[in-house]
Amino acid sequence: VQLQASGGGLVQAGGSLRLVCRASGRSATAVNAMGWYRQAPGKQRELVAKITFDGTRNYDDSVKGRFTISRDSARRSVFLQMNDLKPEDTAVYYCNYLNRVGLNYWGEGTLVTVSP
Repeated sequence: VQLQASGGGLVQAGGSLRLVCRASGRSATAVNAMGWYRQAPGKQRELVAKITFDGTRNYDDSVKGRFTISRDSARRSVFLQMNDLKPEDTAVYYCNYLNRVGLNYWGEGTLVTVSP
């Protein structure tokens, strides 16, 4: 599975961005979940949001109420609408695809920079 992420950029605090990730290629099994992780300089990669095959959504507490994850299953795409962005949201955002046997696939990442 190959993942292509886009939509990052520079935005002022309070602004919005929409990240898009499209999956292509084949996996040994069907998808279990797709989601977004982020990694800020000097920090570990952390889960931002994910959506499972049955539509269950999970969010990190820091983004609840501001970020919304959605998907287009037919096009194997996942989206992250980010509103009310804060400087602490600055990070490289990675798209993730988890299949049903626990194998993770990662995109190359897209940089989100939020200025004060």
